[in-house]
Amino acid sequence: MKIKFAIGCVFGLFFAFMAQAQQVKYRFPDSLFSTYYHQRVALFKVLPKTSKDIIMLGNSITDGGEWAEMFQNSHIKNRGISGDISAGVLNRIDEVAERKPAKVFLLIGTNDLARGISPDSVVKNIRQIVTILHETSPKTQIFVQSIFPVNESFKKFGGHTSKKPEIIQVNQSLKNLSNSLSFVYLDVYTSLVDETGRMNPKFTNDGLHLLGEGYLAWKKVIEEYLN
Repeated sequence: MKIKFAIGCVFGLFFAFMAQAQQVKYRFPDSLFSTYYHQRVALFKVLPKTSKDIIMLGNSITDGGEWAEMFQNSHIKNRGISGDISAGVLNRIDEVAERKPAKVFLLIGTNDLARGISPDSVVKNIRQIVTILHETSPKTQIFVQSIFPVNESFKKFGGHTSKKPEIIQVNQSLKNLSNSLSFVYLDVYTSLVDETGRMNPKFTNDGLHLLGEGYLAWKKVIEEYLN
């Protein structure tokens, strides 16, 4: 049995799925993802399973955070992969779900938009991620974070920094979706954006990724939910 998966018309592919009870496991071609992606996934799979984990799940912005040190909490596990997209998270979500974590904090979508994937497709993929977590690990609390603002003035990551309207659209859709899909929407965007609608330059040096002060601003938004 096959379904057409919403990673956008850029890929235009059909992917097979297999079901265990109600859970759907997505499997995408290895060639869709980077060498670094496969290195990280292979590492995650061999790490010991522990209880009461708090999973930080996402792309390079999550990958770059020293989460356990920032929060002084050894239960926080980093599952960020630089360059990851929503399809990449779906491809590896079983590793997260099977750990039955206490909480998952998801941040994904900016790389999808940079690849030309539509806001609607990004939201559909995040819906699938949340649904699989609910079905596989029903006691896990799920927090979906807004896509962060960007800043084109650094003349870097043009594919990302040209997507400001799409970022706002995804964030509004995620906020609306949280009312019906039983996850908590966390608006980090507002704490990072300046009066011009760009990521505040004190938080970044490339218009996309965060400096230390940016991570501290992020921490302030989520710490009450994480602790």
